[in-house]
Amino acid sequence: MKSAIAKRSVVLSGRKTSVSLEPDFWESVKEIARQQQRAVADLVTEIDERREVGNLSSAVRLFVLAHYQSHIAA
Repeated sequence: MKSAIAKRSVVLSGRKTSVSLEPDFWESVKEIARQQQRAVADLVTEIDERREVGNLSSAVRLFVLAHYQSHIAA
């Protein structure tokens, strides 16, 4: 069975790391980056710098969730 999670390499503050996310989350990250007129790597770097606990993949998922929740509440 093929995994539904896609692993992508991202350069964060000059270091290469990988982030594993479901395709829908990757599309959401790209959409948010486009809306903010910034590179995906810049957005993921900011998420990485702001996270307090957990791994980067989880932090990205929580960021996407919070982003869309804030737009629903607005």
